Amino acid sequence: MPFDNEFTIGIEEEFQIIDPHTRELRSRVNEMLEEGQMILGEQIKPEMHQSMVEVGTGVCKNVKEARADVIKLRRAIAELAHKKGLAIVAASTHPISHWADQQITEHERYFQLIEELQHSARALLIFGMHVHVGMADREAAIAVMNAARYMLPHVYALSSSSPFWIGRNTGMKSYRYEVFKQFPRTGIPEYFSSVGEFDNFVNLLIKTGCIDNGKKIWWDVRPHPFFPTLEFRICDIPSRVDETIAIAALFQAITAKLYKLYRQNMSFRLYRRALIEENKWRAARYGLDGKLIDFGKRQEGDTRALIRELLEFVDDVVDELGSREEINYVYRILEDGTSADRQLRVFRETGDLRAVVDLLIKETLEGVM
Repeated sequence: MPFDNEFTIGIEEEFQIIDPHTRELRSRVNEMLEEGQMILGEQIKPEMHQSMVEVGTGVCKNVKEARADVIKLRRAIAELAHKKGLAIVAASTHPISHWADQQITEHERYFQLIEELQHSARALLIFGMHVHVGMADREAAIAVMNAARYMLPHVYALSSSSPFWIGRNTGMKSYRYEVFKQFPRTGIPEYFSSVGEFDNFVNLLIKTGCIDNGKKIWWDVRPHPFFPTLEFRICDIPSRVDETIAIAALFQAITAKLYKLYRQNMSFRLYRRALIEENKWRAARYGLDGKLIDFGKRQEGDTRALIRELLEFVDDVVDELGSREEINYVYRILEDGTSADRQLRVFRETGDLRAVVDLLIKETLEGVM
């Protein structure tokens, strides 16, 4: 039976604003916003650094609708940037530019973050993708989040797009991991026995002045504090639209499969945060080329092989979701590598980080323009 109107999708993407001649970041989002908001309304907005622009889809009934919205948004901001002599890039770090050279958006929320977190906030020059999957039942959302934590590093490895930082090859496929973990309340969450326990946790943080609302809990997956969604926040932003959509489809399939098990009173083994963080580190360091730990078998396994096992695990819900074509693109990522792999290949061939930026400008608009 199809999942009618269940497991809707919303995708947020954060893009770099680039000078295509110098290949450096430019703090010029304000020049794009006035016309951008006339065209896209609330779907476009600034972020803390003025060299970033964020766009978000509407609530999409299925992954094909999400694809159309993602393409529309990438095309719109690319055209806005082009009018200003700029370009956009989808990657989670910029290969060359330094965070200290970027201007901060004038907004009370960002000034408060900098006052609270100081250097960690100023240096947060990273770009991500967030996928919202509709989950109206909050108790079920907690149960699904608990189980989905185990699979996050597998999907994270598929998204890696940040091997460079301030002109250096970091040796990691996703250096965004190292930058973001300086923030509090990030990473893999612990599991919660009920929605009541989760709410008590959030309310305690609010009562004691740690946060003013649940949006300052920046975990890799969380029940959204205001929307009836489960929000997956772990991934780098992939450079290609097809990669973004494949990863969103996989998160949707994971949610649907785990919800199906939950409704059948079938449990999924839960693992401690510290164990899953071991796999997250491996995904950040090696991407698809390393090994993850199969904690059930208590042994290492090839990352690509374990991702194929994950695809088999969710296979029985894929056709119900209508996302077979999009899920199948994951196999292409496994064969061809991620954005990080392609960036590193160009750098090995040319020794020129500007050539890497040129690659990213091109890939960001593949299938868009």
